[in-house]
Amino acid sequence: MFTINIHLRFALMGVLTLGGIALSAAFGFWYGFPFVLIGLGLAVGYVLLGTVQSAAEIMQSGDMDAASKRLGLTLKPEWLYVTNRAYYYMLKGTIAMAGKNTDEGEIYLNKAQSLKLPTDNEKAMIELQLASIKANKGKIKEAEAHMRNLRQLKVTEGMIKNQIEEFDKALKQNKGQLNAANRMGPMRGQMVQRGGAGGGKRKRPPMR
Repeated sequence: MFTINIHLRFALMGVLTLGGIALSAAFGFWYGFPFVLIGLGLAVGYVLLGTVQSAAEIMQSGDMDAASKRLGLTLKPEWLYVTNRAYYYMLKGTIAMAGKNTDEGEIYLNKAQSLKLPTDNEKAMIELQLASIKANKGKIKEAEAHMRNLRQLKVTEGMIKNQIEEFDKALKQNKGQLNAANRMGPMRGQMVQRGGAGGGKRKRPPMR
C-alpha cells in the first residue's frame, strides 16, 4: 500500500494549504481552492489514519524505539478510524511487551481486543499475546480461556499458526508440571508426618 512519509505529509499540508490561501488572496478563490482542498485532504487523512502503517513497517525491521516514536506522532488515538485505532493499541501493546512492561502491554492489548479488527489473524495475535501474559503470571485457567478463543478463529497465517501450536504445547507442559507439583505437595507432608510418627524416640536395640 502506498504511503507518504509523515514528515513529507506535514510539509505538503502546510505548503499546499498556505500556498492555496495565498493564491486565492492574490488571484481569486478558484485559483487557490484546489491546493487548499488537497492540503485539507492530507490533514484529514492524517487525523483519521495516524501513523499506524508507517510505525508497523518500522516495527518489522525490529526497531521498537523508532516505531514507538512514530506512533507518538499520531495526533489523537481517539480520533482514529476504528480499525486503525485497534492497530494503534495493538502496536502499543506489542512495543510495551518487548520492553518488558507486561502490565502496560496487557492494558493496550485489551483495548485493541475490544475494537474492530479486519481479520482473525489480527485477533489471534492479540489473543496469543494475552494468553502468554496470563501464563507468565501463573494464571493458567485464564491462559486456557484465551486458547479456547484462539481455536474458534480461522487463522490463515502460517507463522501465527506455528506460534499458537508451540504455545499450546508449552502451556500443556507447564500445566502438567504444576499438577505434578500439587500432587507431590500433600505426599511430602504425609511423608514428614510419617517420619515423625511413633510418639517419641525410636527404641535402641538391646546391647550384648
